[in-house]
Amino acid sequence: MEAEGKLVKWADWARTPGIWSGRIEGRDLGTGVTVLFFATEVDGDGVRLHVHDYDEVFIVREGRALFTVGGREIVAEAGDVVFGPAHAPHKFRNLGPGRLETTDIHLSDHFAQVLLDDPDA
Repeated sequence: MEAEGKLVKWADWARTPGIWSGRIEGRDLGTGVTVLFFATEVDGDGVRLHVHDYDEVFIVREGRALFTVGGREIVAEAGDVVFGPAHAPHKFRNLGPGRLETTDIHLSDHFAQVLLDDPDA
């Protein structure tokens, strides 16, 4: 059987028109991948410490971020790709100056995370 292509329009996943922020759940499309889009203009803003039962891939589309994956800190900038293995606690924040945009690929048909206590918060 040949796989069919799927199209999801920006208006169907974006939280705010014109801003890359929102989520597409793979299970809604019959796929095993969920995609999240994150954007912030605020220096220091980001995603708090959490963990997933599946791997995650972060693509930095614009700006600079400090990622913490497991015990490792990684400074990533536009064009860089960061890999986060399943069960590794991770977070990231905008280093600025300016906008941070990431596309986060969750190797799961749905989004699920467990928030953790963050000693740096």
